[in-house]
Amino acid sequence: MAAAPILTHLRVISGCEDAREREFAMDWMLFLTFLAACGAAGATGSMFEPGNWYRDLDKPVWTPPGFVFPLVWVTLYVAMAYAAMRVAPLQGSAQAMAFWAAQIAFNTLWSPIFFGLKRMRAALVVVSLMWVFVAATMMSFYALDPIAGWLFAPYLLWVTIAGALNFSVMRRNPQFA
Repeated sequence: MAAAPILTHLRVISGCEDAREREFAMDWMLFLTFLAACGAAGATGSMFEPGNWYRDLDKPVWTPPGFVFPLVWVTLYVAMAYAAMRVAPLQGSAQAMAFWAAQIAFNTLWSPIFFGLKRMRAALVVVSLMWVFVAATMMSFYALDPIAGWLFAPYLLWVTIAGALNFSVMRRNPQFA
């Protein structure tokens, strides 16, 4: 039996009676699928840890402490997955979901390029493209479901900070740029 009919059946028997409630009912299979994509992106961050190379770089005083990064990313990934779960089944969501796919692809690339290859300029290009696609996702999600759009606002802020940090570290450490 296909997943969609099972999930529709589960929604009906779980008490989602009116159309609006059914439209935004928690679709766990869809949410977990998007969360898995986010987890794959996040796994690159754990495979390419900052290490001594990053620790020894000249960084700006406003660099967040190391423990903040995993806490922020877990929160953002859950919000991203939930937002995508809300938008994916909506009519007219194809372009919004394409933007979501592009932003998660660039998200996946950044850590291996910055920490793995130690290519700060290339990483700056990646984070810049990620910013563009996060902003496009946020705007297209907002047009379809304002809550989903707002769920991307903290992510856009974080990617803005990440881009500024990438740029600042690159400027302060031209030997590694």
